[in-house]
Amino acid sequence: IIHKSYQFYLCLYNTIQTIPKKDRFTIGVKCENTALNILEMLYEANAKYGQNRLAVLQSVDTKLKILQALIKALFDIKAIDDKKFLRLSEKLIEIGKMLGGWIKTTKN
Repeated sequence: IIHKSYQFYLCLYNTIQTIPKKDRFTIGVKCENTALNILEMLYEANAKYGQNRLAVLQSVDTKLKILQALIKALFDIKAIDDKKFLRLSEKLIEIGKMLGGWIKTTKN
């Protein structure tokens, strides 16, 4: 999941470079910061155990949902096209599934 999140960040970074300047320095920066925050929190979760890990993973899940909403907003304001939106969304869905599995495993 950490590797997939890193790959998502690289894809997001390249996408942000292509969006209009007015959007790049507002919602683009917010997306980038949120993605980096998720990556940081995943490393933190990997270093913890039990309930501590579960709490961090649940926070990551919330951040992931926020990032999905931000990516949808980029698409809705026409800052990114269909192709970029689908690529980013597919990667986020895959990360979400992996995160859900990690949360489920940690609960057990």
